[in-house]
Amino acid sequence: MLVVDPGGTMSSEQPEQAQESAEPLPDITGYTVLQAIGHGGMSTVYLAVQASLGREVAVKVMLPEALADEVSRRRFENEVRTIARLEHPHIVGIFEVGRTRDGLPYYAMPHLSRGHLGQLDFTQNEPRVIATLRALLSALDYAHARGVIHRDVKAENVLFDEADRPLLADFGIALRHGFSPRVTMAGLAVGSTAYMAPEQARGENVDHRADLYSVGVLAFEMLAGRLPYIAGDALAMAMQHVQDPIPRLPRDKRHWQRLIDKAMAKSPGTRYRNAQQMLDALQRIERKRQSAGFALAQRFGDGVSRVRHWPLGVWIAAGLATALLLGIGLRHYNRGDAAPAAAVAAVPAAQAPAAVPQPQADLTSAMLRPPPESPAETWMLAAEQQTRARNLIAPKSGNAYDSVVAAWRADPHHARLPAAVDGLIDAMAAQAQQRLRDGQEDRARDYIERADRIAHETRRVDSPALRRMQEAVAESLEASIDDDAKRLDRNAAIRTATLAAAVMDDKAAAAVLMKRAREIGQTGIRAPADVAGLMFMHSGGHIVAVSRNEVSRGDYARFAAATGRQPALCRERASLLRVLAPRDWKAPGFDQDDAQAVVCVSWNDAEAYLRWLSARNGRRYRLPNAAEAAQLTAAGAKPVSEWLADCSQSCRKRLAHGPSWRGSAGSRPLDPGRGYDDVGFRIVRDP
Repeated sequence: MLVVDPGGTMSSEQPEQAQESAEPLPDITGYTVLQAIGHGGMSTVYLAVQASLGREVAVKVMLPEALADEVSRRRFENEVRTIARLEHPHIVGIFEVGRTRDGLPYYAMPHLSRGHLGQLDFTQNEPRVIATLRALLSALDYAHARGVIHRDVKAENVLFDEADRPLLADFGIALRHGFSPRVTMAGLAVGSTAYMAPEQARGENVDHRADLYSVGVLAFEMLAGRLPYIAGDALAMAMQHVQDPIPRLPRDKRHWQRLIDKAMAKSPGTRYRNAQQMLDALQRIERKRQSAGFALAQRFGDGVSRVRHWPLGVWIAAGLATALLLGIGLRHYNRGDAAPAAAVAAVPAAQAPAAVPQPQADLTSAMLRPPPESPAETWMLAAEQQTRARNLIAPKSGNAYDSVVAAWRADPHHARLPAAVDGLIDAMAAQAQQRLRDGQEDRARDYIERADRIAHETRRVDSPALRRMQEAVAESLEASIDDDAKRLDRNAAIRTATLAAAVMDDKAAAAVLMKRAREIGQTGIRAPADVAGLMFMHSGGHIVAVSRNEVSRGDYARFAAATGRQPALCRERASLLRVLAPRDWKAPGFDQDDAQAVVCVSWNDAEAYLRWLSARNGRRYRLPNAAEAAQLTAAGAKPVSEWLADCSQSCRKRLAHGPSWRGSAGSRPLDPGRGYDDVGFRIVRDP
């Protein structure tokens, strides 16, 4: 049964929670939806029957929160239509793109039930590995040539049809070249960290070489029977892809190591240029496997492997036999095979060799002797282990910072030193960002300054990792000030801006952050808005944030669609027309666009909207009171009156305040259960 994994990918085992789900099935024209067969972070996949052809299909329906506005939904549909035009024997096709009756985008695709690559064992079947990689690279080469990047190549996205052919599935987060890397995902982080290229894990722009990195991970997994990196959580896994060395394959698969190393290179510039170049490398491996020399080497390797696994008793017996043979040979040599010393002395000087050859035993010993080890190697091993353990600057008795410095001082030319420095800087940057999110500015500053210091001390000031850290820290500082502004916490924002002035290289950008921090709390200064267009104003001795405009028709439509709230009837006064042609916020009696203020919503509707928005954003929203409304009216007349939090007549009536296109002014008591075609509402957010 076709399902999706938590990343939204198709597989062939139906999880227990999917079977027990009691969620309502979507209503899709032309399909009979049978059941949910998988859930992902952005979508749900259903098993359905396409009525026109009577065939089973898988239908992926996007979740409401994944594509929250109409612009992102249309953009997503355009991307899917682009992907649907990819016709390749190793790409899962898309039958149809559309929307459910609730307006959620969906697309239909084949229902494949033969399982995915992660459920198969190819460790002893290299020809099958080669065939699978060839199919995937052919599919990617075709897609890349048409400007489509997959960005989520992984075992669960390689499915098999009835002919047991591998097909690349779930281009659902694919991206056409030239678009923002998050354009189809509405700002969500995408991709599976177990297969994710380092630049993708860092949130940078990606191109087709990120797909080739993921194919390299797949190749390693098929050959070794495990992933190249194993970690307890997604963040740790991503960090391993960014900074850990590429692991080694088992001895009998070492002829693949060059392909793995190039495909999984940390920098995109050192990977294969395109899928065709990787296909050429795959063909060379296939030719090598078919050669007679390779078969002989494999048999020799198997023999060595068997010898290595001899029982201890066999090794002892072999050692005794070798010693016995050596003893016999030496005795024979001493008896008569060696030339007498006098004979050697009798050789004329002119016939003597210029140099006495080194005995064979000494030559063999020299060949087997390992190369001299760098004096920095012990420190390097410690630094790599401490970085993985996140012992970056503590404890004093053993941390990666001190180990890297010691390694550089012992051998500044050590081959692995640049990677170790960059890996440490990346790890310290991640810690600094986390400390900023936790409000620990002093700890964050320590990590930032240490990273800058070690880059200068080891002469890595041009390190890409240092540039990445500076960019990430600047973004984190800006986000922190945005959060402080939303909380109206001016003092916290100034502390963050002071840190920015100390650690940011771009002093002009730091000055802008300080200006923004100092403006927090000043009336009329626009805040970073969690609802559109908030401004500050004084109210009751403190500062509140107020929306500059009334709630729009488009905003209210999203609320109504999400909650299923029925519209209130809307008439200024009772009449026969109210019965024959009822009006509500969708049809107030005149044309409106989505940007205009919603009218014909009751006071009860406005309160329901505010409760929904508060639950969604984790903040407290309310209607303005009379004093706040008076300030807003003074700022300029509005085309509609606005509902207030105040009431009259023992709260049987609610007040609407301000002039409108009907000419009303001041405050008037109205029925809270009815809508009025000249009354809207706006939002106030308390600190």
